[in-house]
Formats: sequence, structure tokens, C-alpha cells
Amino acid sequence: MPRQFDVVIERDEEGFYVASVPQIPACHTQARSLDEVMERIREAIELCLEVEGVPEDQLEFVGIQRITIAA
Repeated sequence: MPRQFDVVIERDEEGFYVASVPQIPACHTQARSLDEVMERIREAIELCLEVEGVPEDQLEFVGIQRITIAA
């Protein structure tokens, strides 16, 4: 049965794209390009599901907010 997962993509200070899947703890990867990071996160999801099984919790992605705090 096909499942959908939300992928959060960020870019670090060295220019690498970092992808993570909130529904699967510790499921993340990085790459130099968006195409490559999407390919790698798909592989990471498949491996995580193979090892950990399908997560029971069904989280609904709502959005991302940026907050600035004076430090």
C-alpha cells in the first residue's frame, strides 16, 4: 500500500541540502543538489521502514513557521 511522507529540506552553512522525515525519527540524509537529496531521502525512508516498520502515528503536516528571538 503506497504511503506518503512529508520531507523537510534545509540547507546548511556549507551548501548541503539536508532532508528529514518528521514521521520517522532519525530518518534523514544530505546531498549537494535537490535532485540528489530527494533520491537519497526516498532510499532512507525505504530503509527505515524495512528496519523499523511502518510508523503507527499518522501525523498531519500543517506547516513551518520561522520565529526570531533576540539572543
